[in-house]
Amino acid sequence: MPTQVRIFAMPKSLGETLAGSSPTSIPRSMPDLPNGIAKDALARSRKPSVPIMNESPKEGGITFAGQDSLPKLPIPDLEHTCTKYLAALKPLQGPREHAETKHAVQEFLKHDGPGLQEKLQQYAVGKTSYIEQFWYDSYLNFDNPVVLNLNPFFLLEDDPTPARNNQVTRAASLVVSALEFVRAVRREELPPDTIKGKPLDMYQYSRLFGTARVPTEHGCQIEQDPDSKHIVALCHGQFYWFDVLDDNSDLIMSEKDISINLQTIIDDAAHTPIQEAAKGALGILSTENRKIWSGLRDILTKEEGSNNADCLGIIDSALFVLCLDYTEPTTAAQLCQNMLCGSNQVEKGVQIGTCINRWYDKLQIIVCKNGSAGINFEHTGVDGHTVLRFASDVYTDTILRFARSINGQAMSLWKTTSPDPSKRDPESFGDVNTTPHKLEWDMLPELSIAARFAETRLADLIGQNEFECLDFSGYGKNFITSMGFSPDAFVQMAFQAAYYGLYGRVECTYEPSMTKMFLHGRTEAIRSVTEDSVNFVQTFWADHPAEQKVDALRKACQSHVENTRDCAKAQGCDRHLYALFCVWQKLIDEQQNSSSSTGYSSPIDSGPDRDFNSPVGSPARNSDLSMDVEIKTRERGDSTGSRSREHLVPHIFADAGWDKLNTTILSTSNCGNPSLRHFGFGPTSGDGFGIGYIIKDDGITISVSSKHRQTKRFVDTLESYLLEIRRVLRITNRRATSTKQTRAREIDPAKAKAAKGLKARGRMITGTEAIRREVRSANGTRSPTEDSMTMSEDDELGGYGFFDAGMLLQALKARGEALDNGEAKASEKARRRDVGKRLRLVEY
Repeated sequence: MPTQVRIFAMPKSLGETLAGSSPTSIPRSMPDLPNGIAKDALARSRKPSVPIMNESPKEGGITFAGQDSLPKLPIPDLEHTCTKYLAALKPLQGPREHAETKHAVQEFLKHDGPGLQEKLQQYAVGKTSYIEQFWYDSYLNFDNPVVLNLNPFFLLEDDPTPARNNQVTRAASLVVSALEFVRAVRREELPPDTIKGKPLDMYQYSRLFGTARVPTEHGCQIEQDPDSKHIVALCHGQFYWFDVLDDNSDLIMSEKDISINLQTIIDDAAHTPIQEAAKGALGILSTENRKIWSGLRDILTKEEGSNNADCLGIIDSALFVLCLDYTEPTTAAQLCQNMLCGSNQVEKGVQIGTCINRWYDKLQIIVCKNGSAGINFEHTGVDGHTVLRFASDVYTDTILRFARSINGQAMSLWKTTSPDPSKRDPESFGDVNTTPHKLEWDMLPELSIAARFAETRLADLIGQNEFECLDFSGYGKNFITSMGFSPDAFVQMAFQAAYYGLYGRVECTYEPSMTKMFLHGRTEAIRSVTEDSVNFVQTFWADHPAEQKVDALRKACQSHVENTRDCAKAQGCDRHLYALFCVWQKLIDEQQNSSSSTGYSSPIDSGPDRDFNSPVGSPARNSDLSMDVEIKTRERGDSTGSRSREHLVPHIFADAGWDKLNTTILSTSNCGNPSLRHFGFGPTSGDGFGIGYIIKDDGITISVSSKHRQTKRFVDTLESYLLEIRRVLRITNRRATSTKQTRAREIDPAKAKAAKGLKARGRMITGTEAIRREVRSANGTRSPTEDSMTMSEDDELGGYGFFDAGMLLQALKARGEALDNGEAKASEKARRRDVGKRLRLVEY
């Protein structure tokens, strides 16, 4: 039987949901079910299907109040997209190669392009977003392990109150604040994100908690328990759970109660030697290849209602996972590695590093033994900007709660807060279990072997990557804006200059720009390499006057700002071209299905109401098709000139430029605020760098990863550049201001006025000439608020997202792979009966 095509239910806007909802509506997170199997699938599900967002608006709810006013993501003009595409490729190609790409684009505009554009416009009618379906199809069919390939991390700043920087106290504090955030989202009391007073899309927050990425034989699917009330804690690779919310999403445990539970869990986990615990640490399975992990899940769940199936259901449906590590990383690089992929430490042939203490299919809060904390998140449905809001609000709430312990009148971050659990009648909590339980797996031989092999493969993967951090304190946003530059554009040029200084060439560079000003907006790709940026790096590293270098930098930054503006308005080229590629692939699928009597036909396509608006995935893997499968599985570098392909593959997608633009060497992302110490992710290609950075007022923190591409040397070169460009800017600024009057008149003798009477007493401190030069160079002749290009572009970047992880190239390589139209199954809600060994609480 040929492999079926999975079809996802398209998420709707809030207004569409309220207008058309019914008690039996299928949840947005789940695939649509073909009519023939819907009844059976729902019957087999242990939890009824429920929508992610509320069926009716909450009284006084503000979180989703602006959803219906958000415009839909626009489909750019085809010629505009092609122009942007050529502009992005020109600085990356030689004259001959670019001429070939230009010819391919012209052929595309003459032949395939207009038709595909029309089909895409037809497809988008009635859809929330023209790219969303294709986005999820590609993302969820990624087969490689998500650790180091997809999941990014945030490293939080330490708690500002040193007494709270121990593991149990810090973890309990973060859990309480996270639960208050959950409560605000569920009660729709979370104020909407805004830019310039305009609300942004808030849909992603509804997918943040109680959500799991679940692998199946034909790709992953997202499952969610929107009524989840418990959390899962991981310690020494062992799993524990306990309830934390009631049916109204109010907290049922105080911070002290949670501290007692966590200390009990840590003490219990310590009873099992780490060497023994590591052998049964099944969290390591979530780091496996997705198809392998799918088969192992089948082993765990083959007997419905079994202990292993119940344990897996409790983990999948948890609000989030709290990872309690027993190590204390000392350096920033070690901390970043620990938050991204865990540590790799083998003793006597047994892995005892923190890499066994993770579950990568869910949102994870990680707390080290010394209180250092971070977040690692599975982001199928959420981008960095959304998790950044969560992280910053959680960090802020921990500070405000400490302030309220000093002054009860101190402000709160939330509109309302949970009633004090200690003052409530326990009967009002409902059917909950606040005593921690340990999940004890039935370790089948297959699971023991799988855990061992998964660990050795992960150890290899960790060993193949290296991490370096730069906490640059020379200057930050304040200095950059005082010089008249956009901070983000300035740092982007630093990455290109450092790379060019090492290798003498420019490479494909990627930066995401948030598009959440549109309904269900995600990100658009900023192509940082421009002709102006190439001119700058060549000018900077050559023997040119300082003024010429600064002028070239200013032009390059201005080009970047203009690109950023276009991308924030969804006027980039990447998402549009990828959607057109998916539309072409859909047409090929339909031709294959219609020409093959044995090929699988989508239930939607075969129905009487078939139309192009129905989402269809990629072609079946095992379909008996008349068309050569090689056409759809061309790898980068393969020849595309054969006549058998030319009439099938549109010229623009067969051209070498298409692969070049989707092979990212410098994958960068600007995401952070003062609550974060570092942010980062793994490299998106074997010969690339993964660069996460945070621009603070007086510093820049940068986390760099690569597969041993002289990461430390790249960081050192980057730091040297940042210092050198400051020197160059000061030189040119001093020359420009030598004949002008400084604004720092308080230390300029020429501006000093003679004082009279008592005010004449004392010696006026004017400062040395060196100080005057320093102030002049720092302030220049511009006001920090004048001629500055920070504006809102930097705020609209939005951080790490789905395509930032190199997903587009993976999708292109796997375009002949099948998608699954398997049965939709909601996350299995944890049963209220006791599952796992009940722990005896200890006093904390």
